[in-house]
Amino acid sequence: MITKLEENNTVKIKELERNFPKVFKNGAIKKDFKENPYTNYLIYEVNNKIIGFINYYLIYERLEIVNFNVLESFQNQKIGSKLMDAFFKIAKDKNIKNITLEVRKDNEKALHIYQKYGFREVAIRKKYYQGIDGILMEKEMM
Repeated sequence: MITKLEENNTVKIKELERNFPKVFKNGAIKKDFKENPYTNYLIYEVNNKIIGFINYYLIYERLEIVNFNVLESFQNQKIGSKLMDAFFKIAKDKNIKNITLEVRKDNEKALHIYQKYGFREVAIRKKYYQGIDGILMEKEMM
């Protein structure tokens, strides 16, 4: 099941942080909600356990994917695609004009799904991620 994570759902926020400790430090999501009015999270749950999410910013007529992750033991089961489908439904419903994201050049799984959904490379940020290039990608929605 895919739902939007609500700012006041402390139980789900703590679970998301616990399930993805490499992504979130304790309290990071609450801080994100408090400090950033544009932040949103879609979560994917199986048997009431969060196994994937997309963190994105909704800024007027554009979306920016900040983080997109599925637990390794659930990868290659179309969960990422289902999250992206739900994300693109939001984009369509909100009449979004473009979507951007940044990804490490060596993240082949992420690059594959982004390319599958029509994102194109628009710039390279040299050595942006601890010496690894970052790729800025964009998808026009018009």
